[in-house]
Amino acid sequence: MKRRPALDQRLLHPAPDSASPRPPWFLLVGPTAVGKSAVAERLAPALGTEIIVADSRQIYRGMDIGTAKPSAESRRRVPRRLIDVVSPDQSFSAGAYKKLAEAKAAEMEAKGKAVFIEGGTGLYIKALLYGLWEGPPADWALRQKWAEREKEEAGTLHRLLAEVDPDAARRIHPRDIPKVTRALEVFHLTGRPLSHFHDRHRFEASPAPPFRMVGMRREREDLYRRIEARVDRQVADGLAAETERFLAGGLSPSLQSMRGLGYRQMIPYLQGERTLEEAVSLLKRDTRRYAKRQMTWFQADPRIEWIDVKDGETAEETADRIKHLKNYRIML
Repeated sequence: MKRRPALDQRLLHPAPDSASPRPPWFLLVGPTAVGKSAVAERLAPALGTEIIVADSRQIYRGMDIGTAKPSAESRRRVPRRLIDVVSPDQSFSAGAYKKLAEAKAAEMEAKGKAVFIEGGTGLYIKALLYGLWEGPPADWALRQKWAEREKEEAGTLHRLLAEVDPDAARRIHPRDIPKVTRALEVFHLTGRPLSHFHDRHRFEASPAPPFRMVGMRREREDLYRRIEARVDRQVADGLAAETERFLAGGLSPSLQSMRGLGYRQMIPYLQGERTLEEAVSLLKRDTRRYAKRQMTWFQADPRIEWIDVKDGETAEETADRIKHLKNYRIML
């Protein structure tokens, strides 16, 4: 068997850049089900580090099947940070994630470890690298008025948002009432749509650390097959039972955590409003749509270097390709 040339260690241990004394962070991003977690698990040991996860759903404790968390065995092999951060009845924000991730990154840097971040929540990545647009403070009188209108007729707020900020309405799910309300609030308080501020701010701020960001992507048909296979595994592993346990424990379907993929589709099934087959079909469809939105978000960032993962390619092969990227800059 022909031996593959050894990896040039200078790619992993580049000479220090006098203009950037701080070691660069490395980020691995991409849509759901693309295979990031398995690849990250193979890269982290080579870097002698752990993984900071950027996932807005895996932050909830106990929500394991519906959020496709790495298995306990996988997490023993390679520690993941910022998983199981809050209980499902608590709210969580990109700003809160930024603070926790920065603290964890500083801790890793103090120990001489590379900062390695993996995830698919674009807003978390953006908050960490480019900061957040704070916006005007909340107007609780307006929020109460809109809450009453939404209670009278579901979907009212999203229709109002579509009239004043169609771009934001396309990005925000109609049932994500907190985000819909915030977008309406920004428009009424500033006279400009939220999308206007997000588009201006999105990738303009200079990041605190230097970084290298690699994105994983697949052909659409391949990605969709993987999404459907993942959903089938989740259902077989007990997604409905996990959802039922949360409902029995008193969690409201309106909570931020329960509106996530998987739980949102299982609730009507558990309440007798849909068959399991219908719920699974909707979950597959909604996950495909979510992956499409993720790709739209990431493709707008010009700093991402893309790796096209082939159908049938193993996680080891993908990790090896990333290790051999030109000017691969991980400072250990």
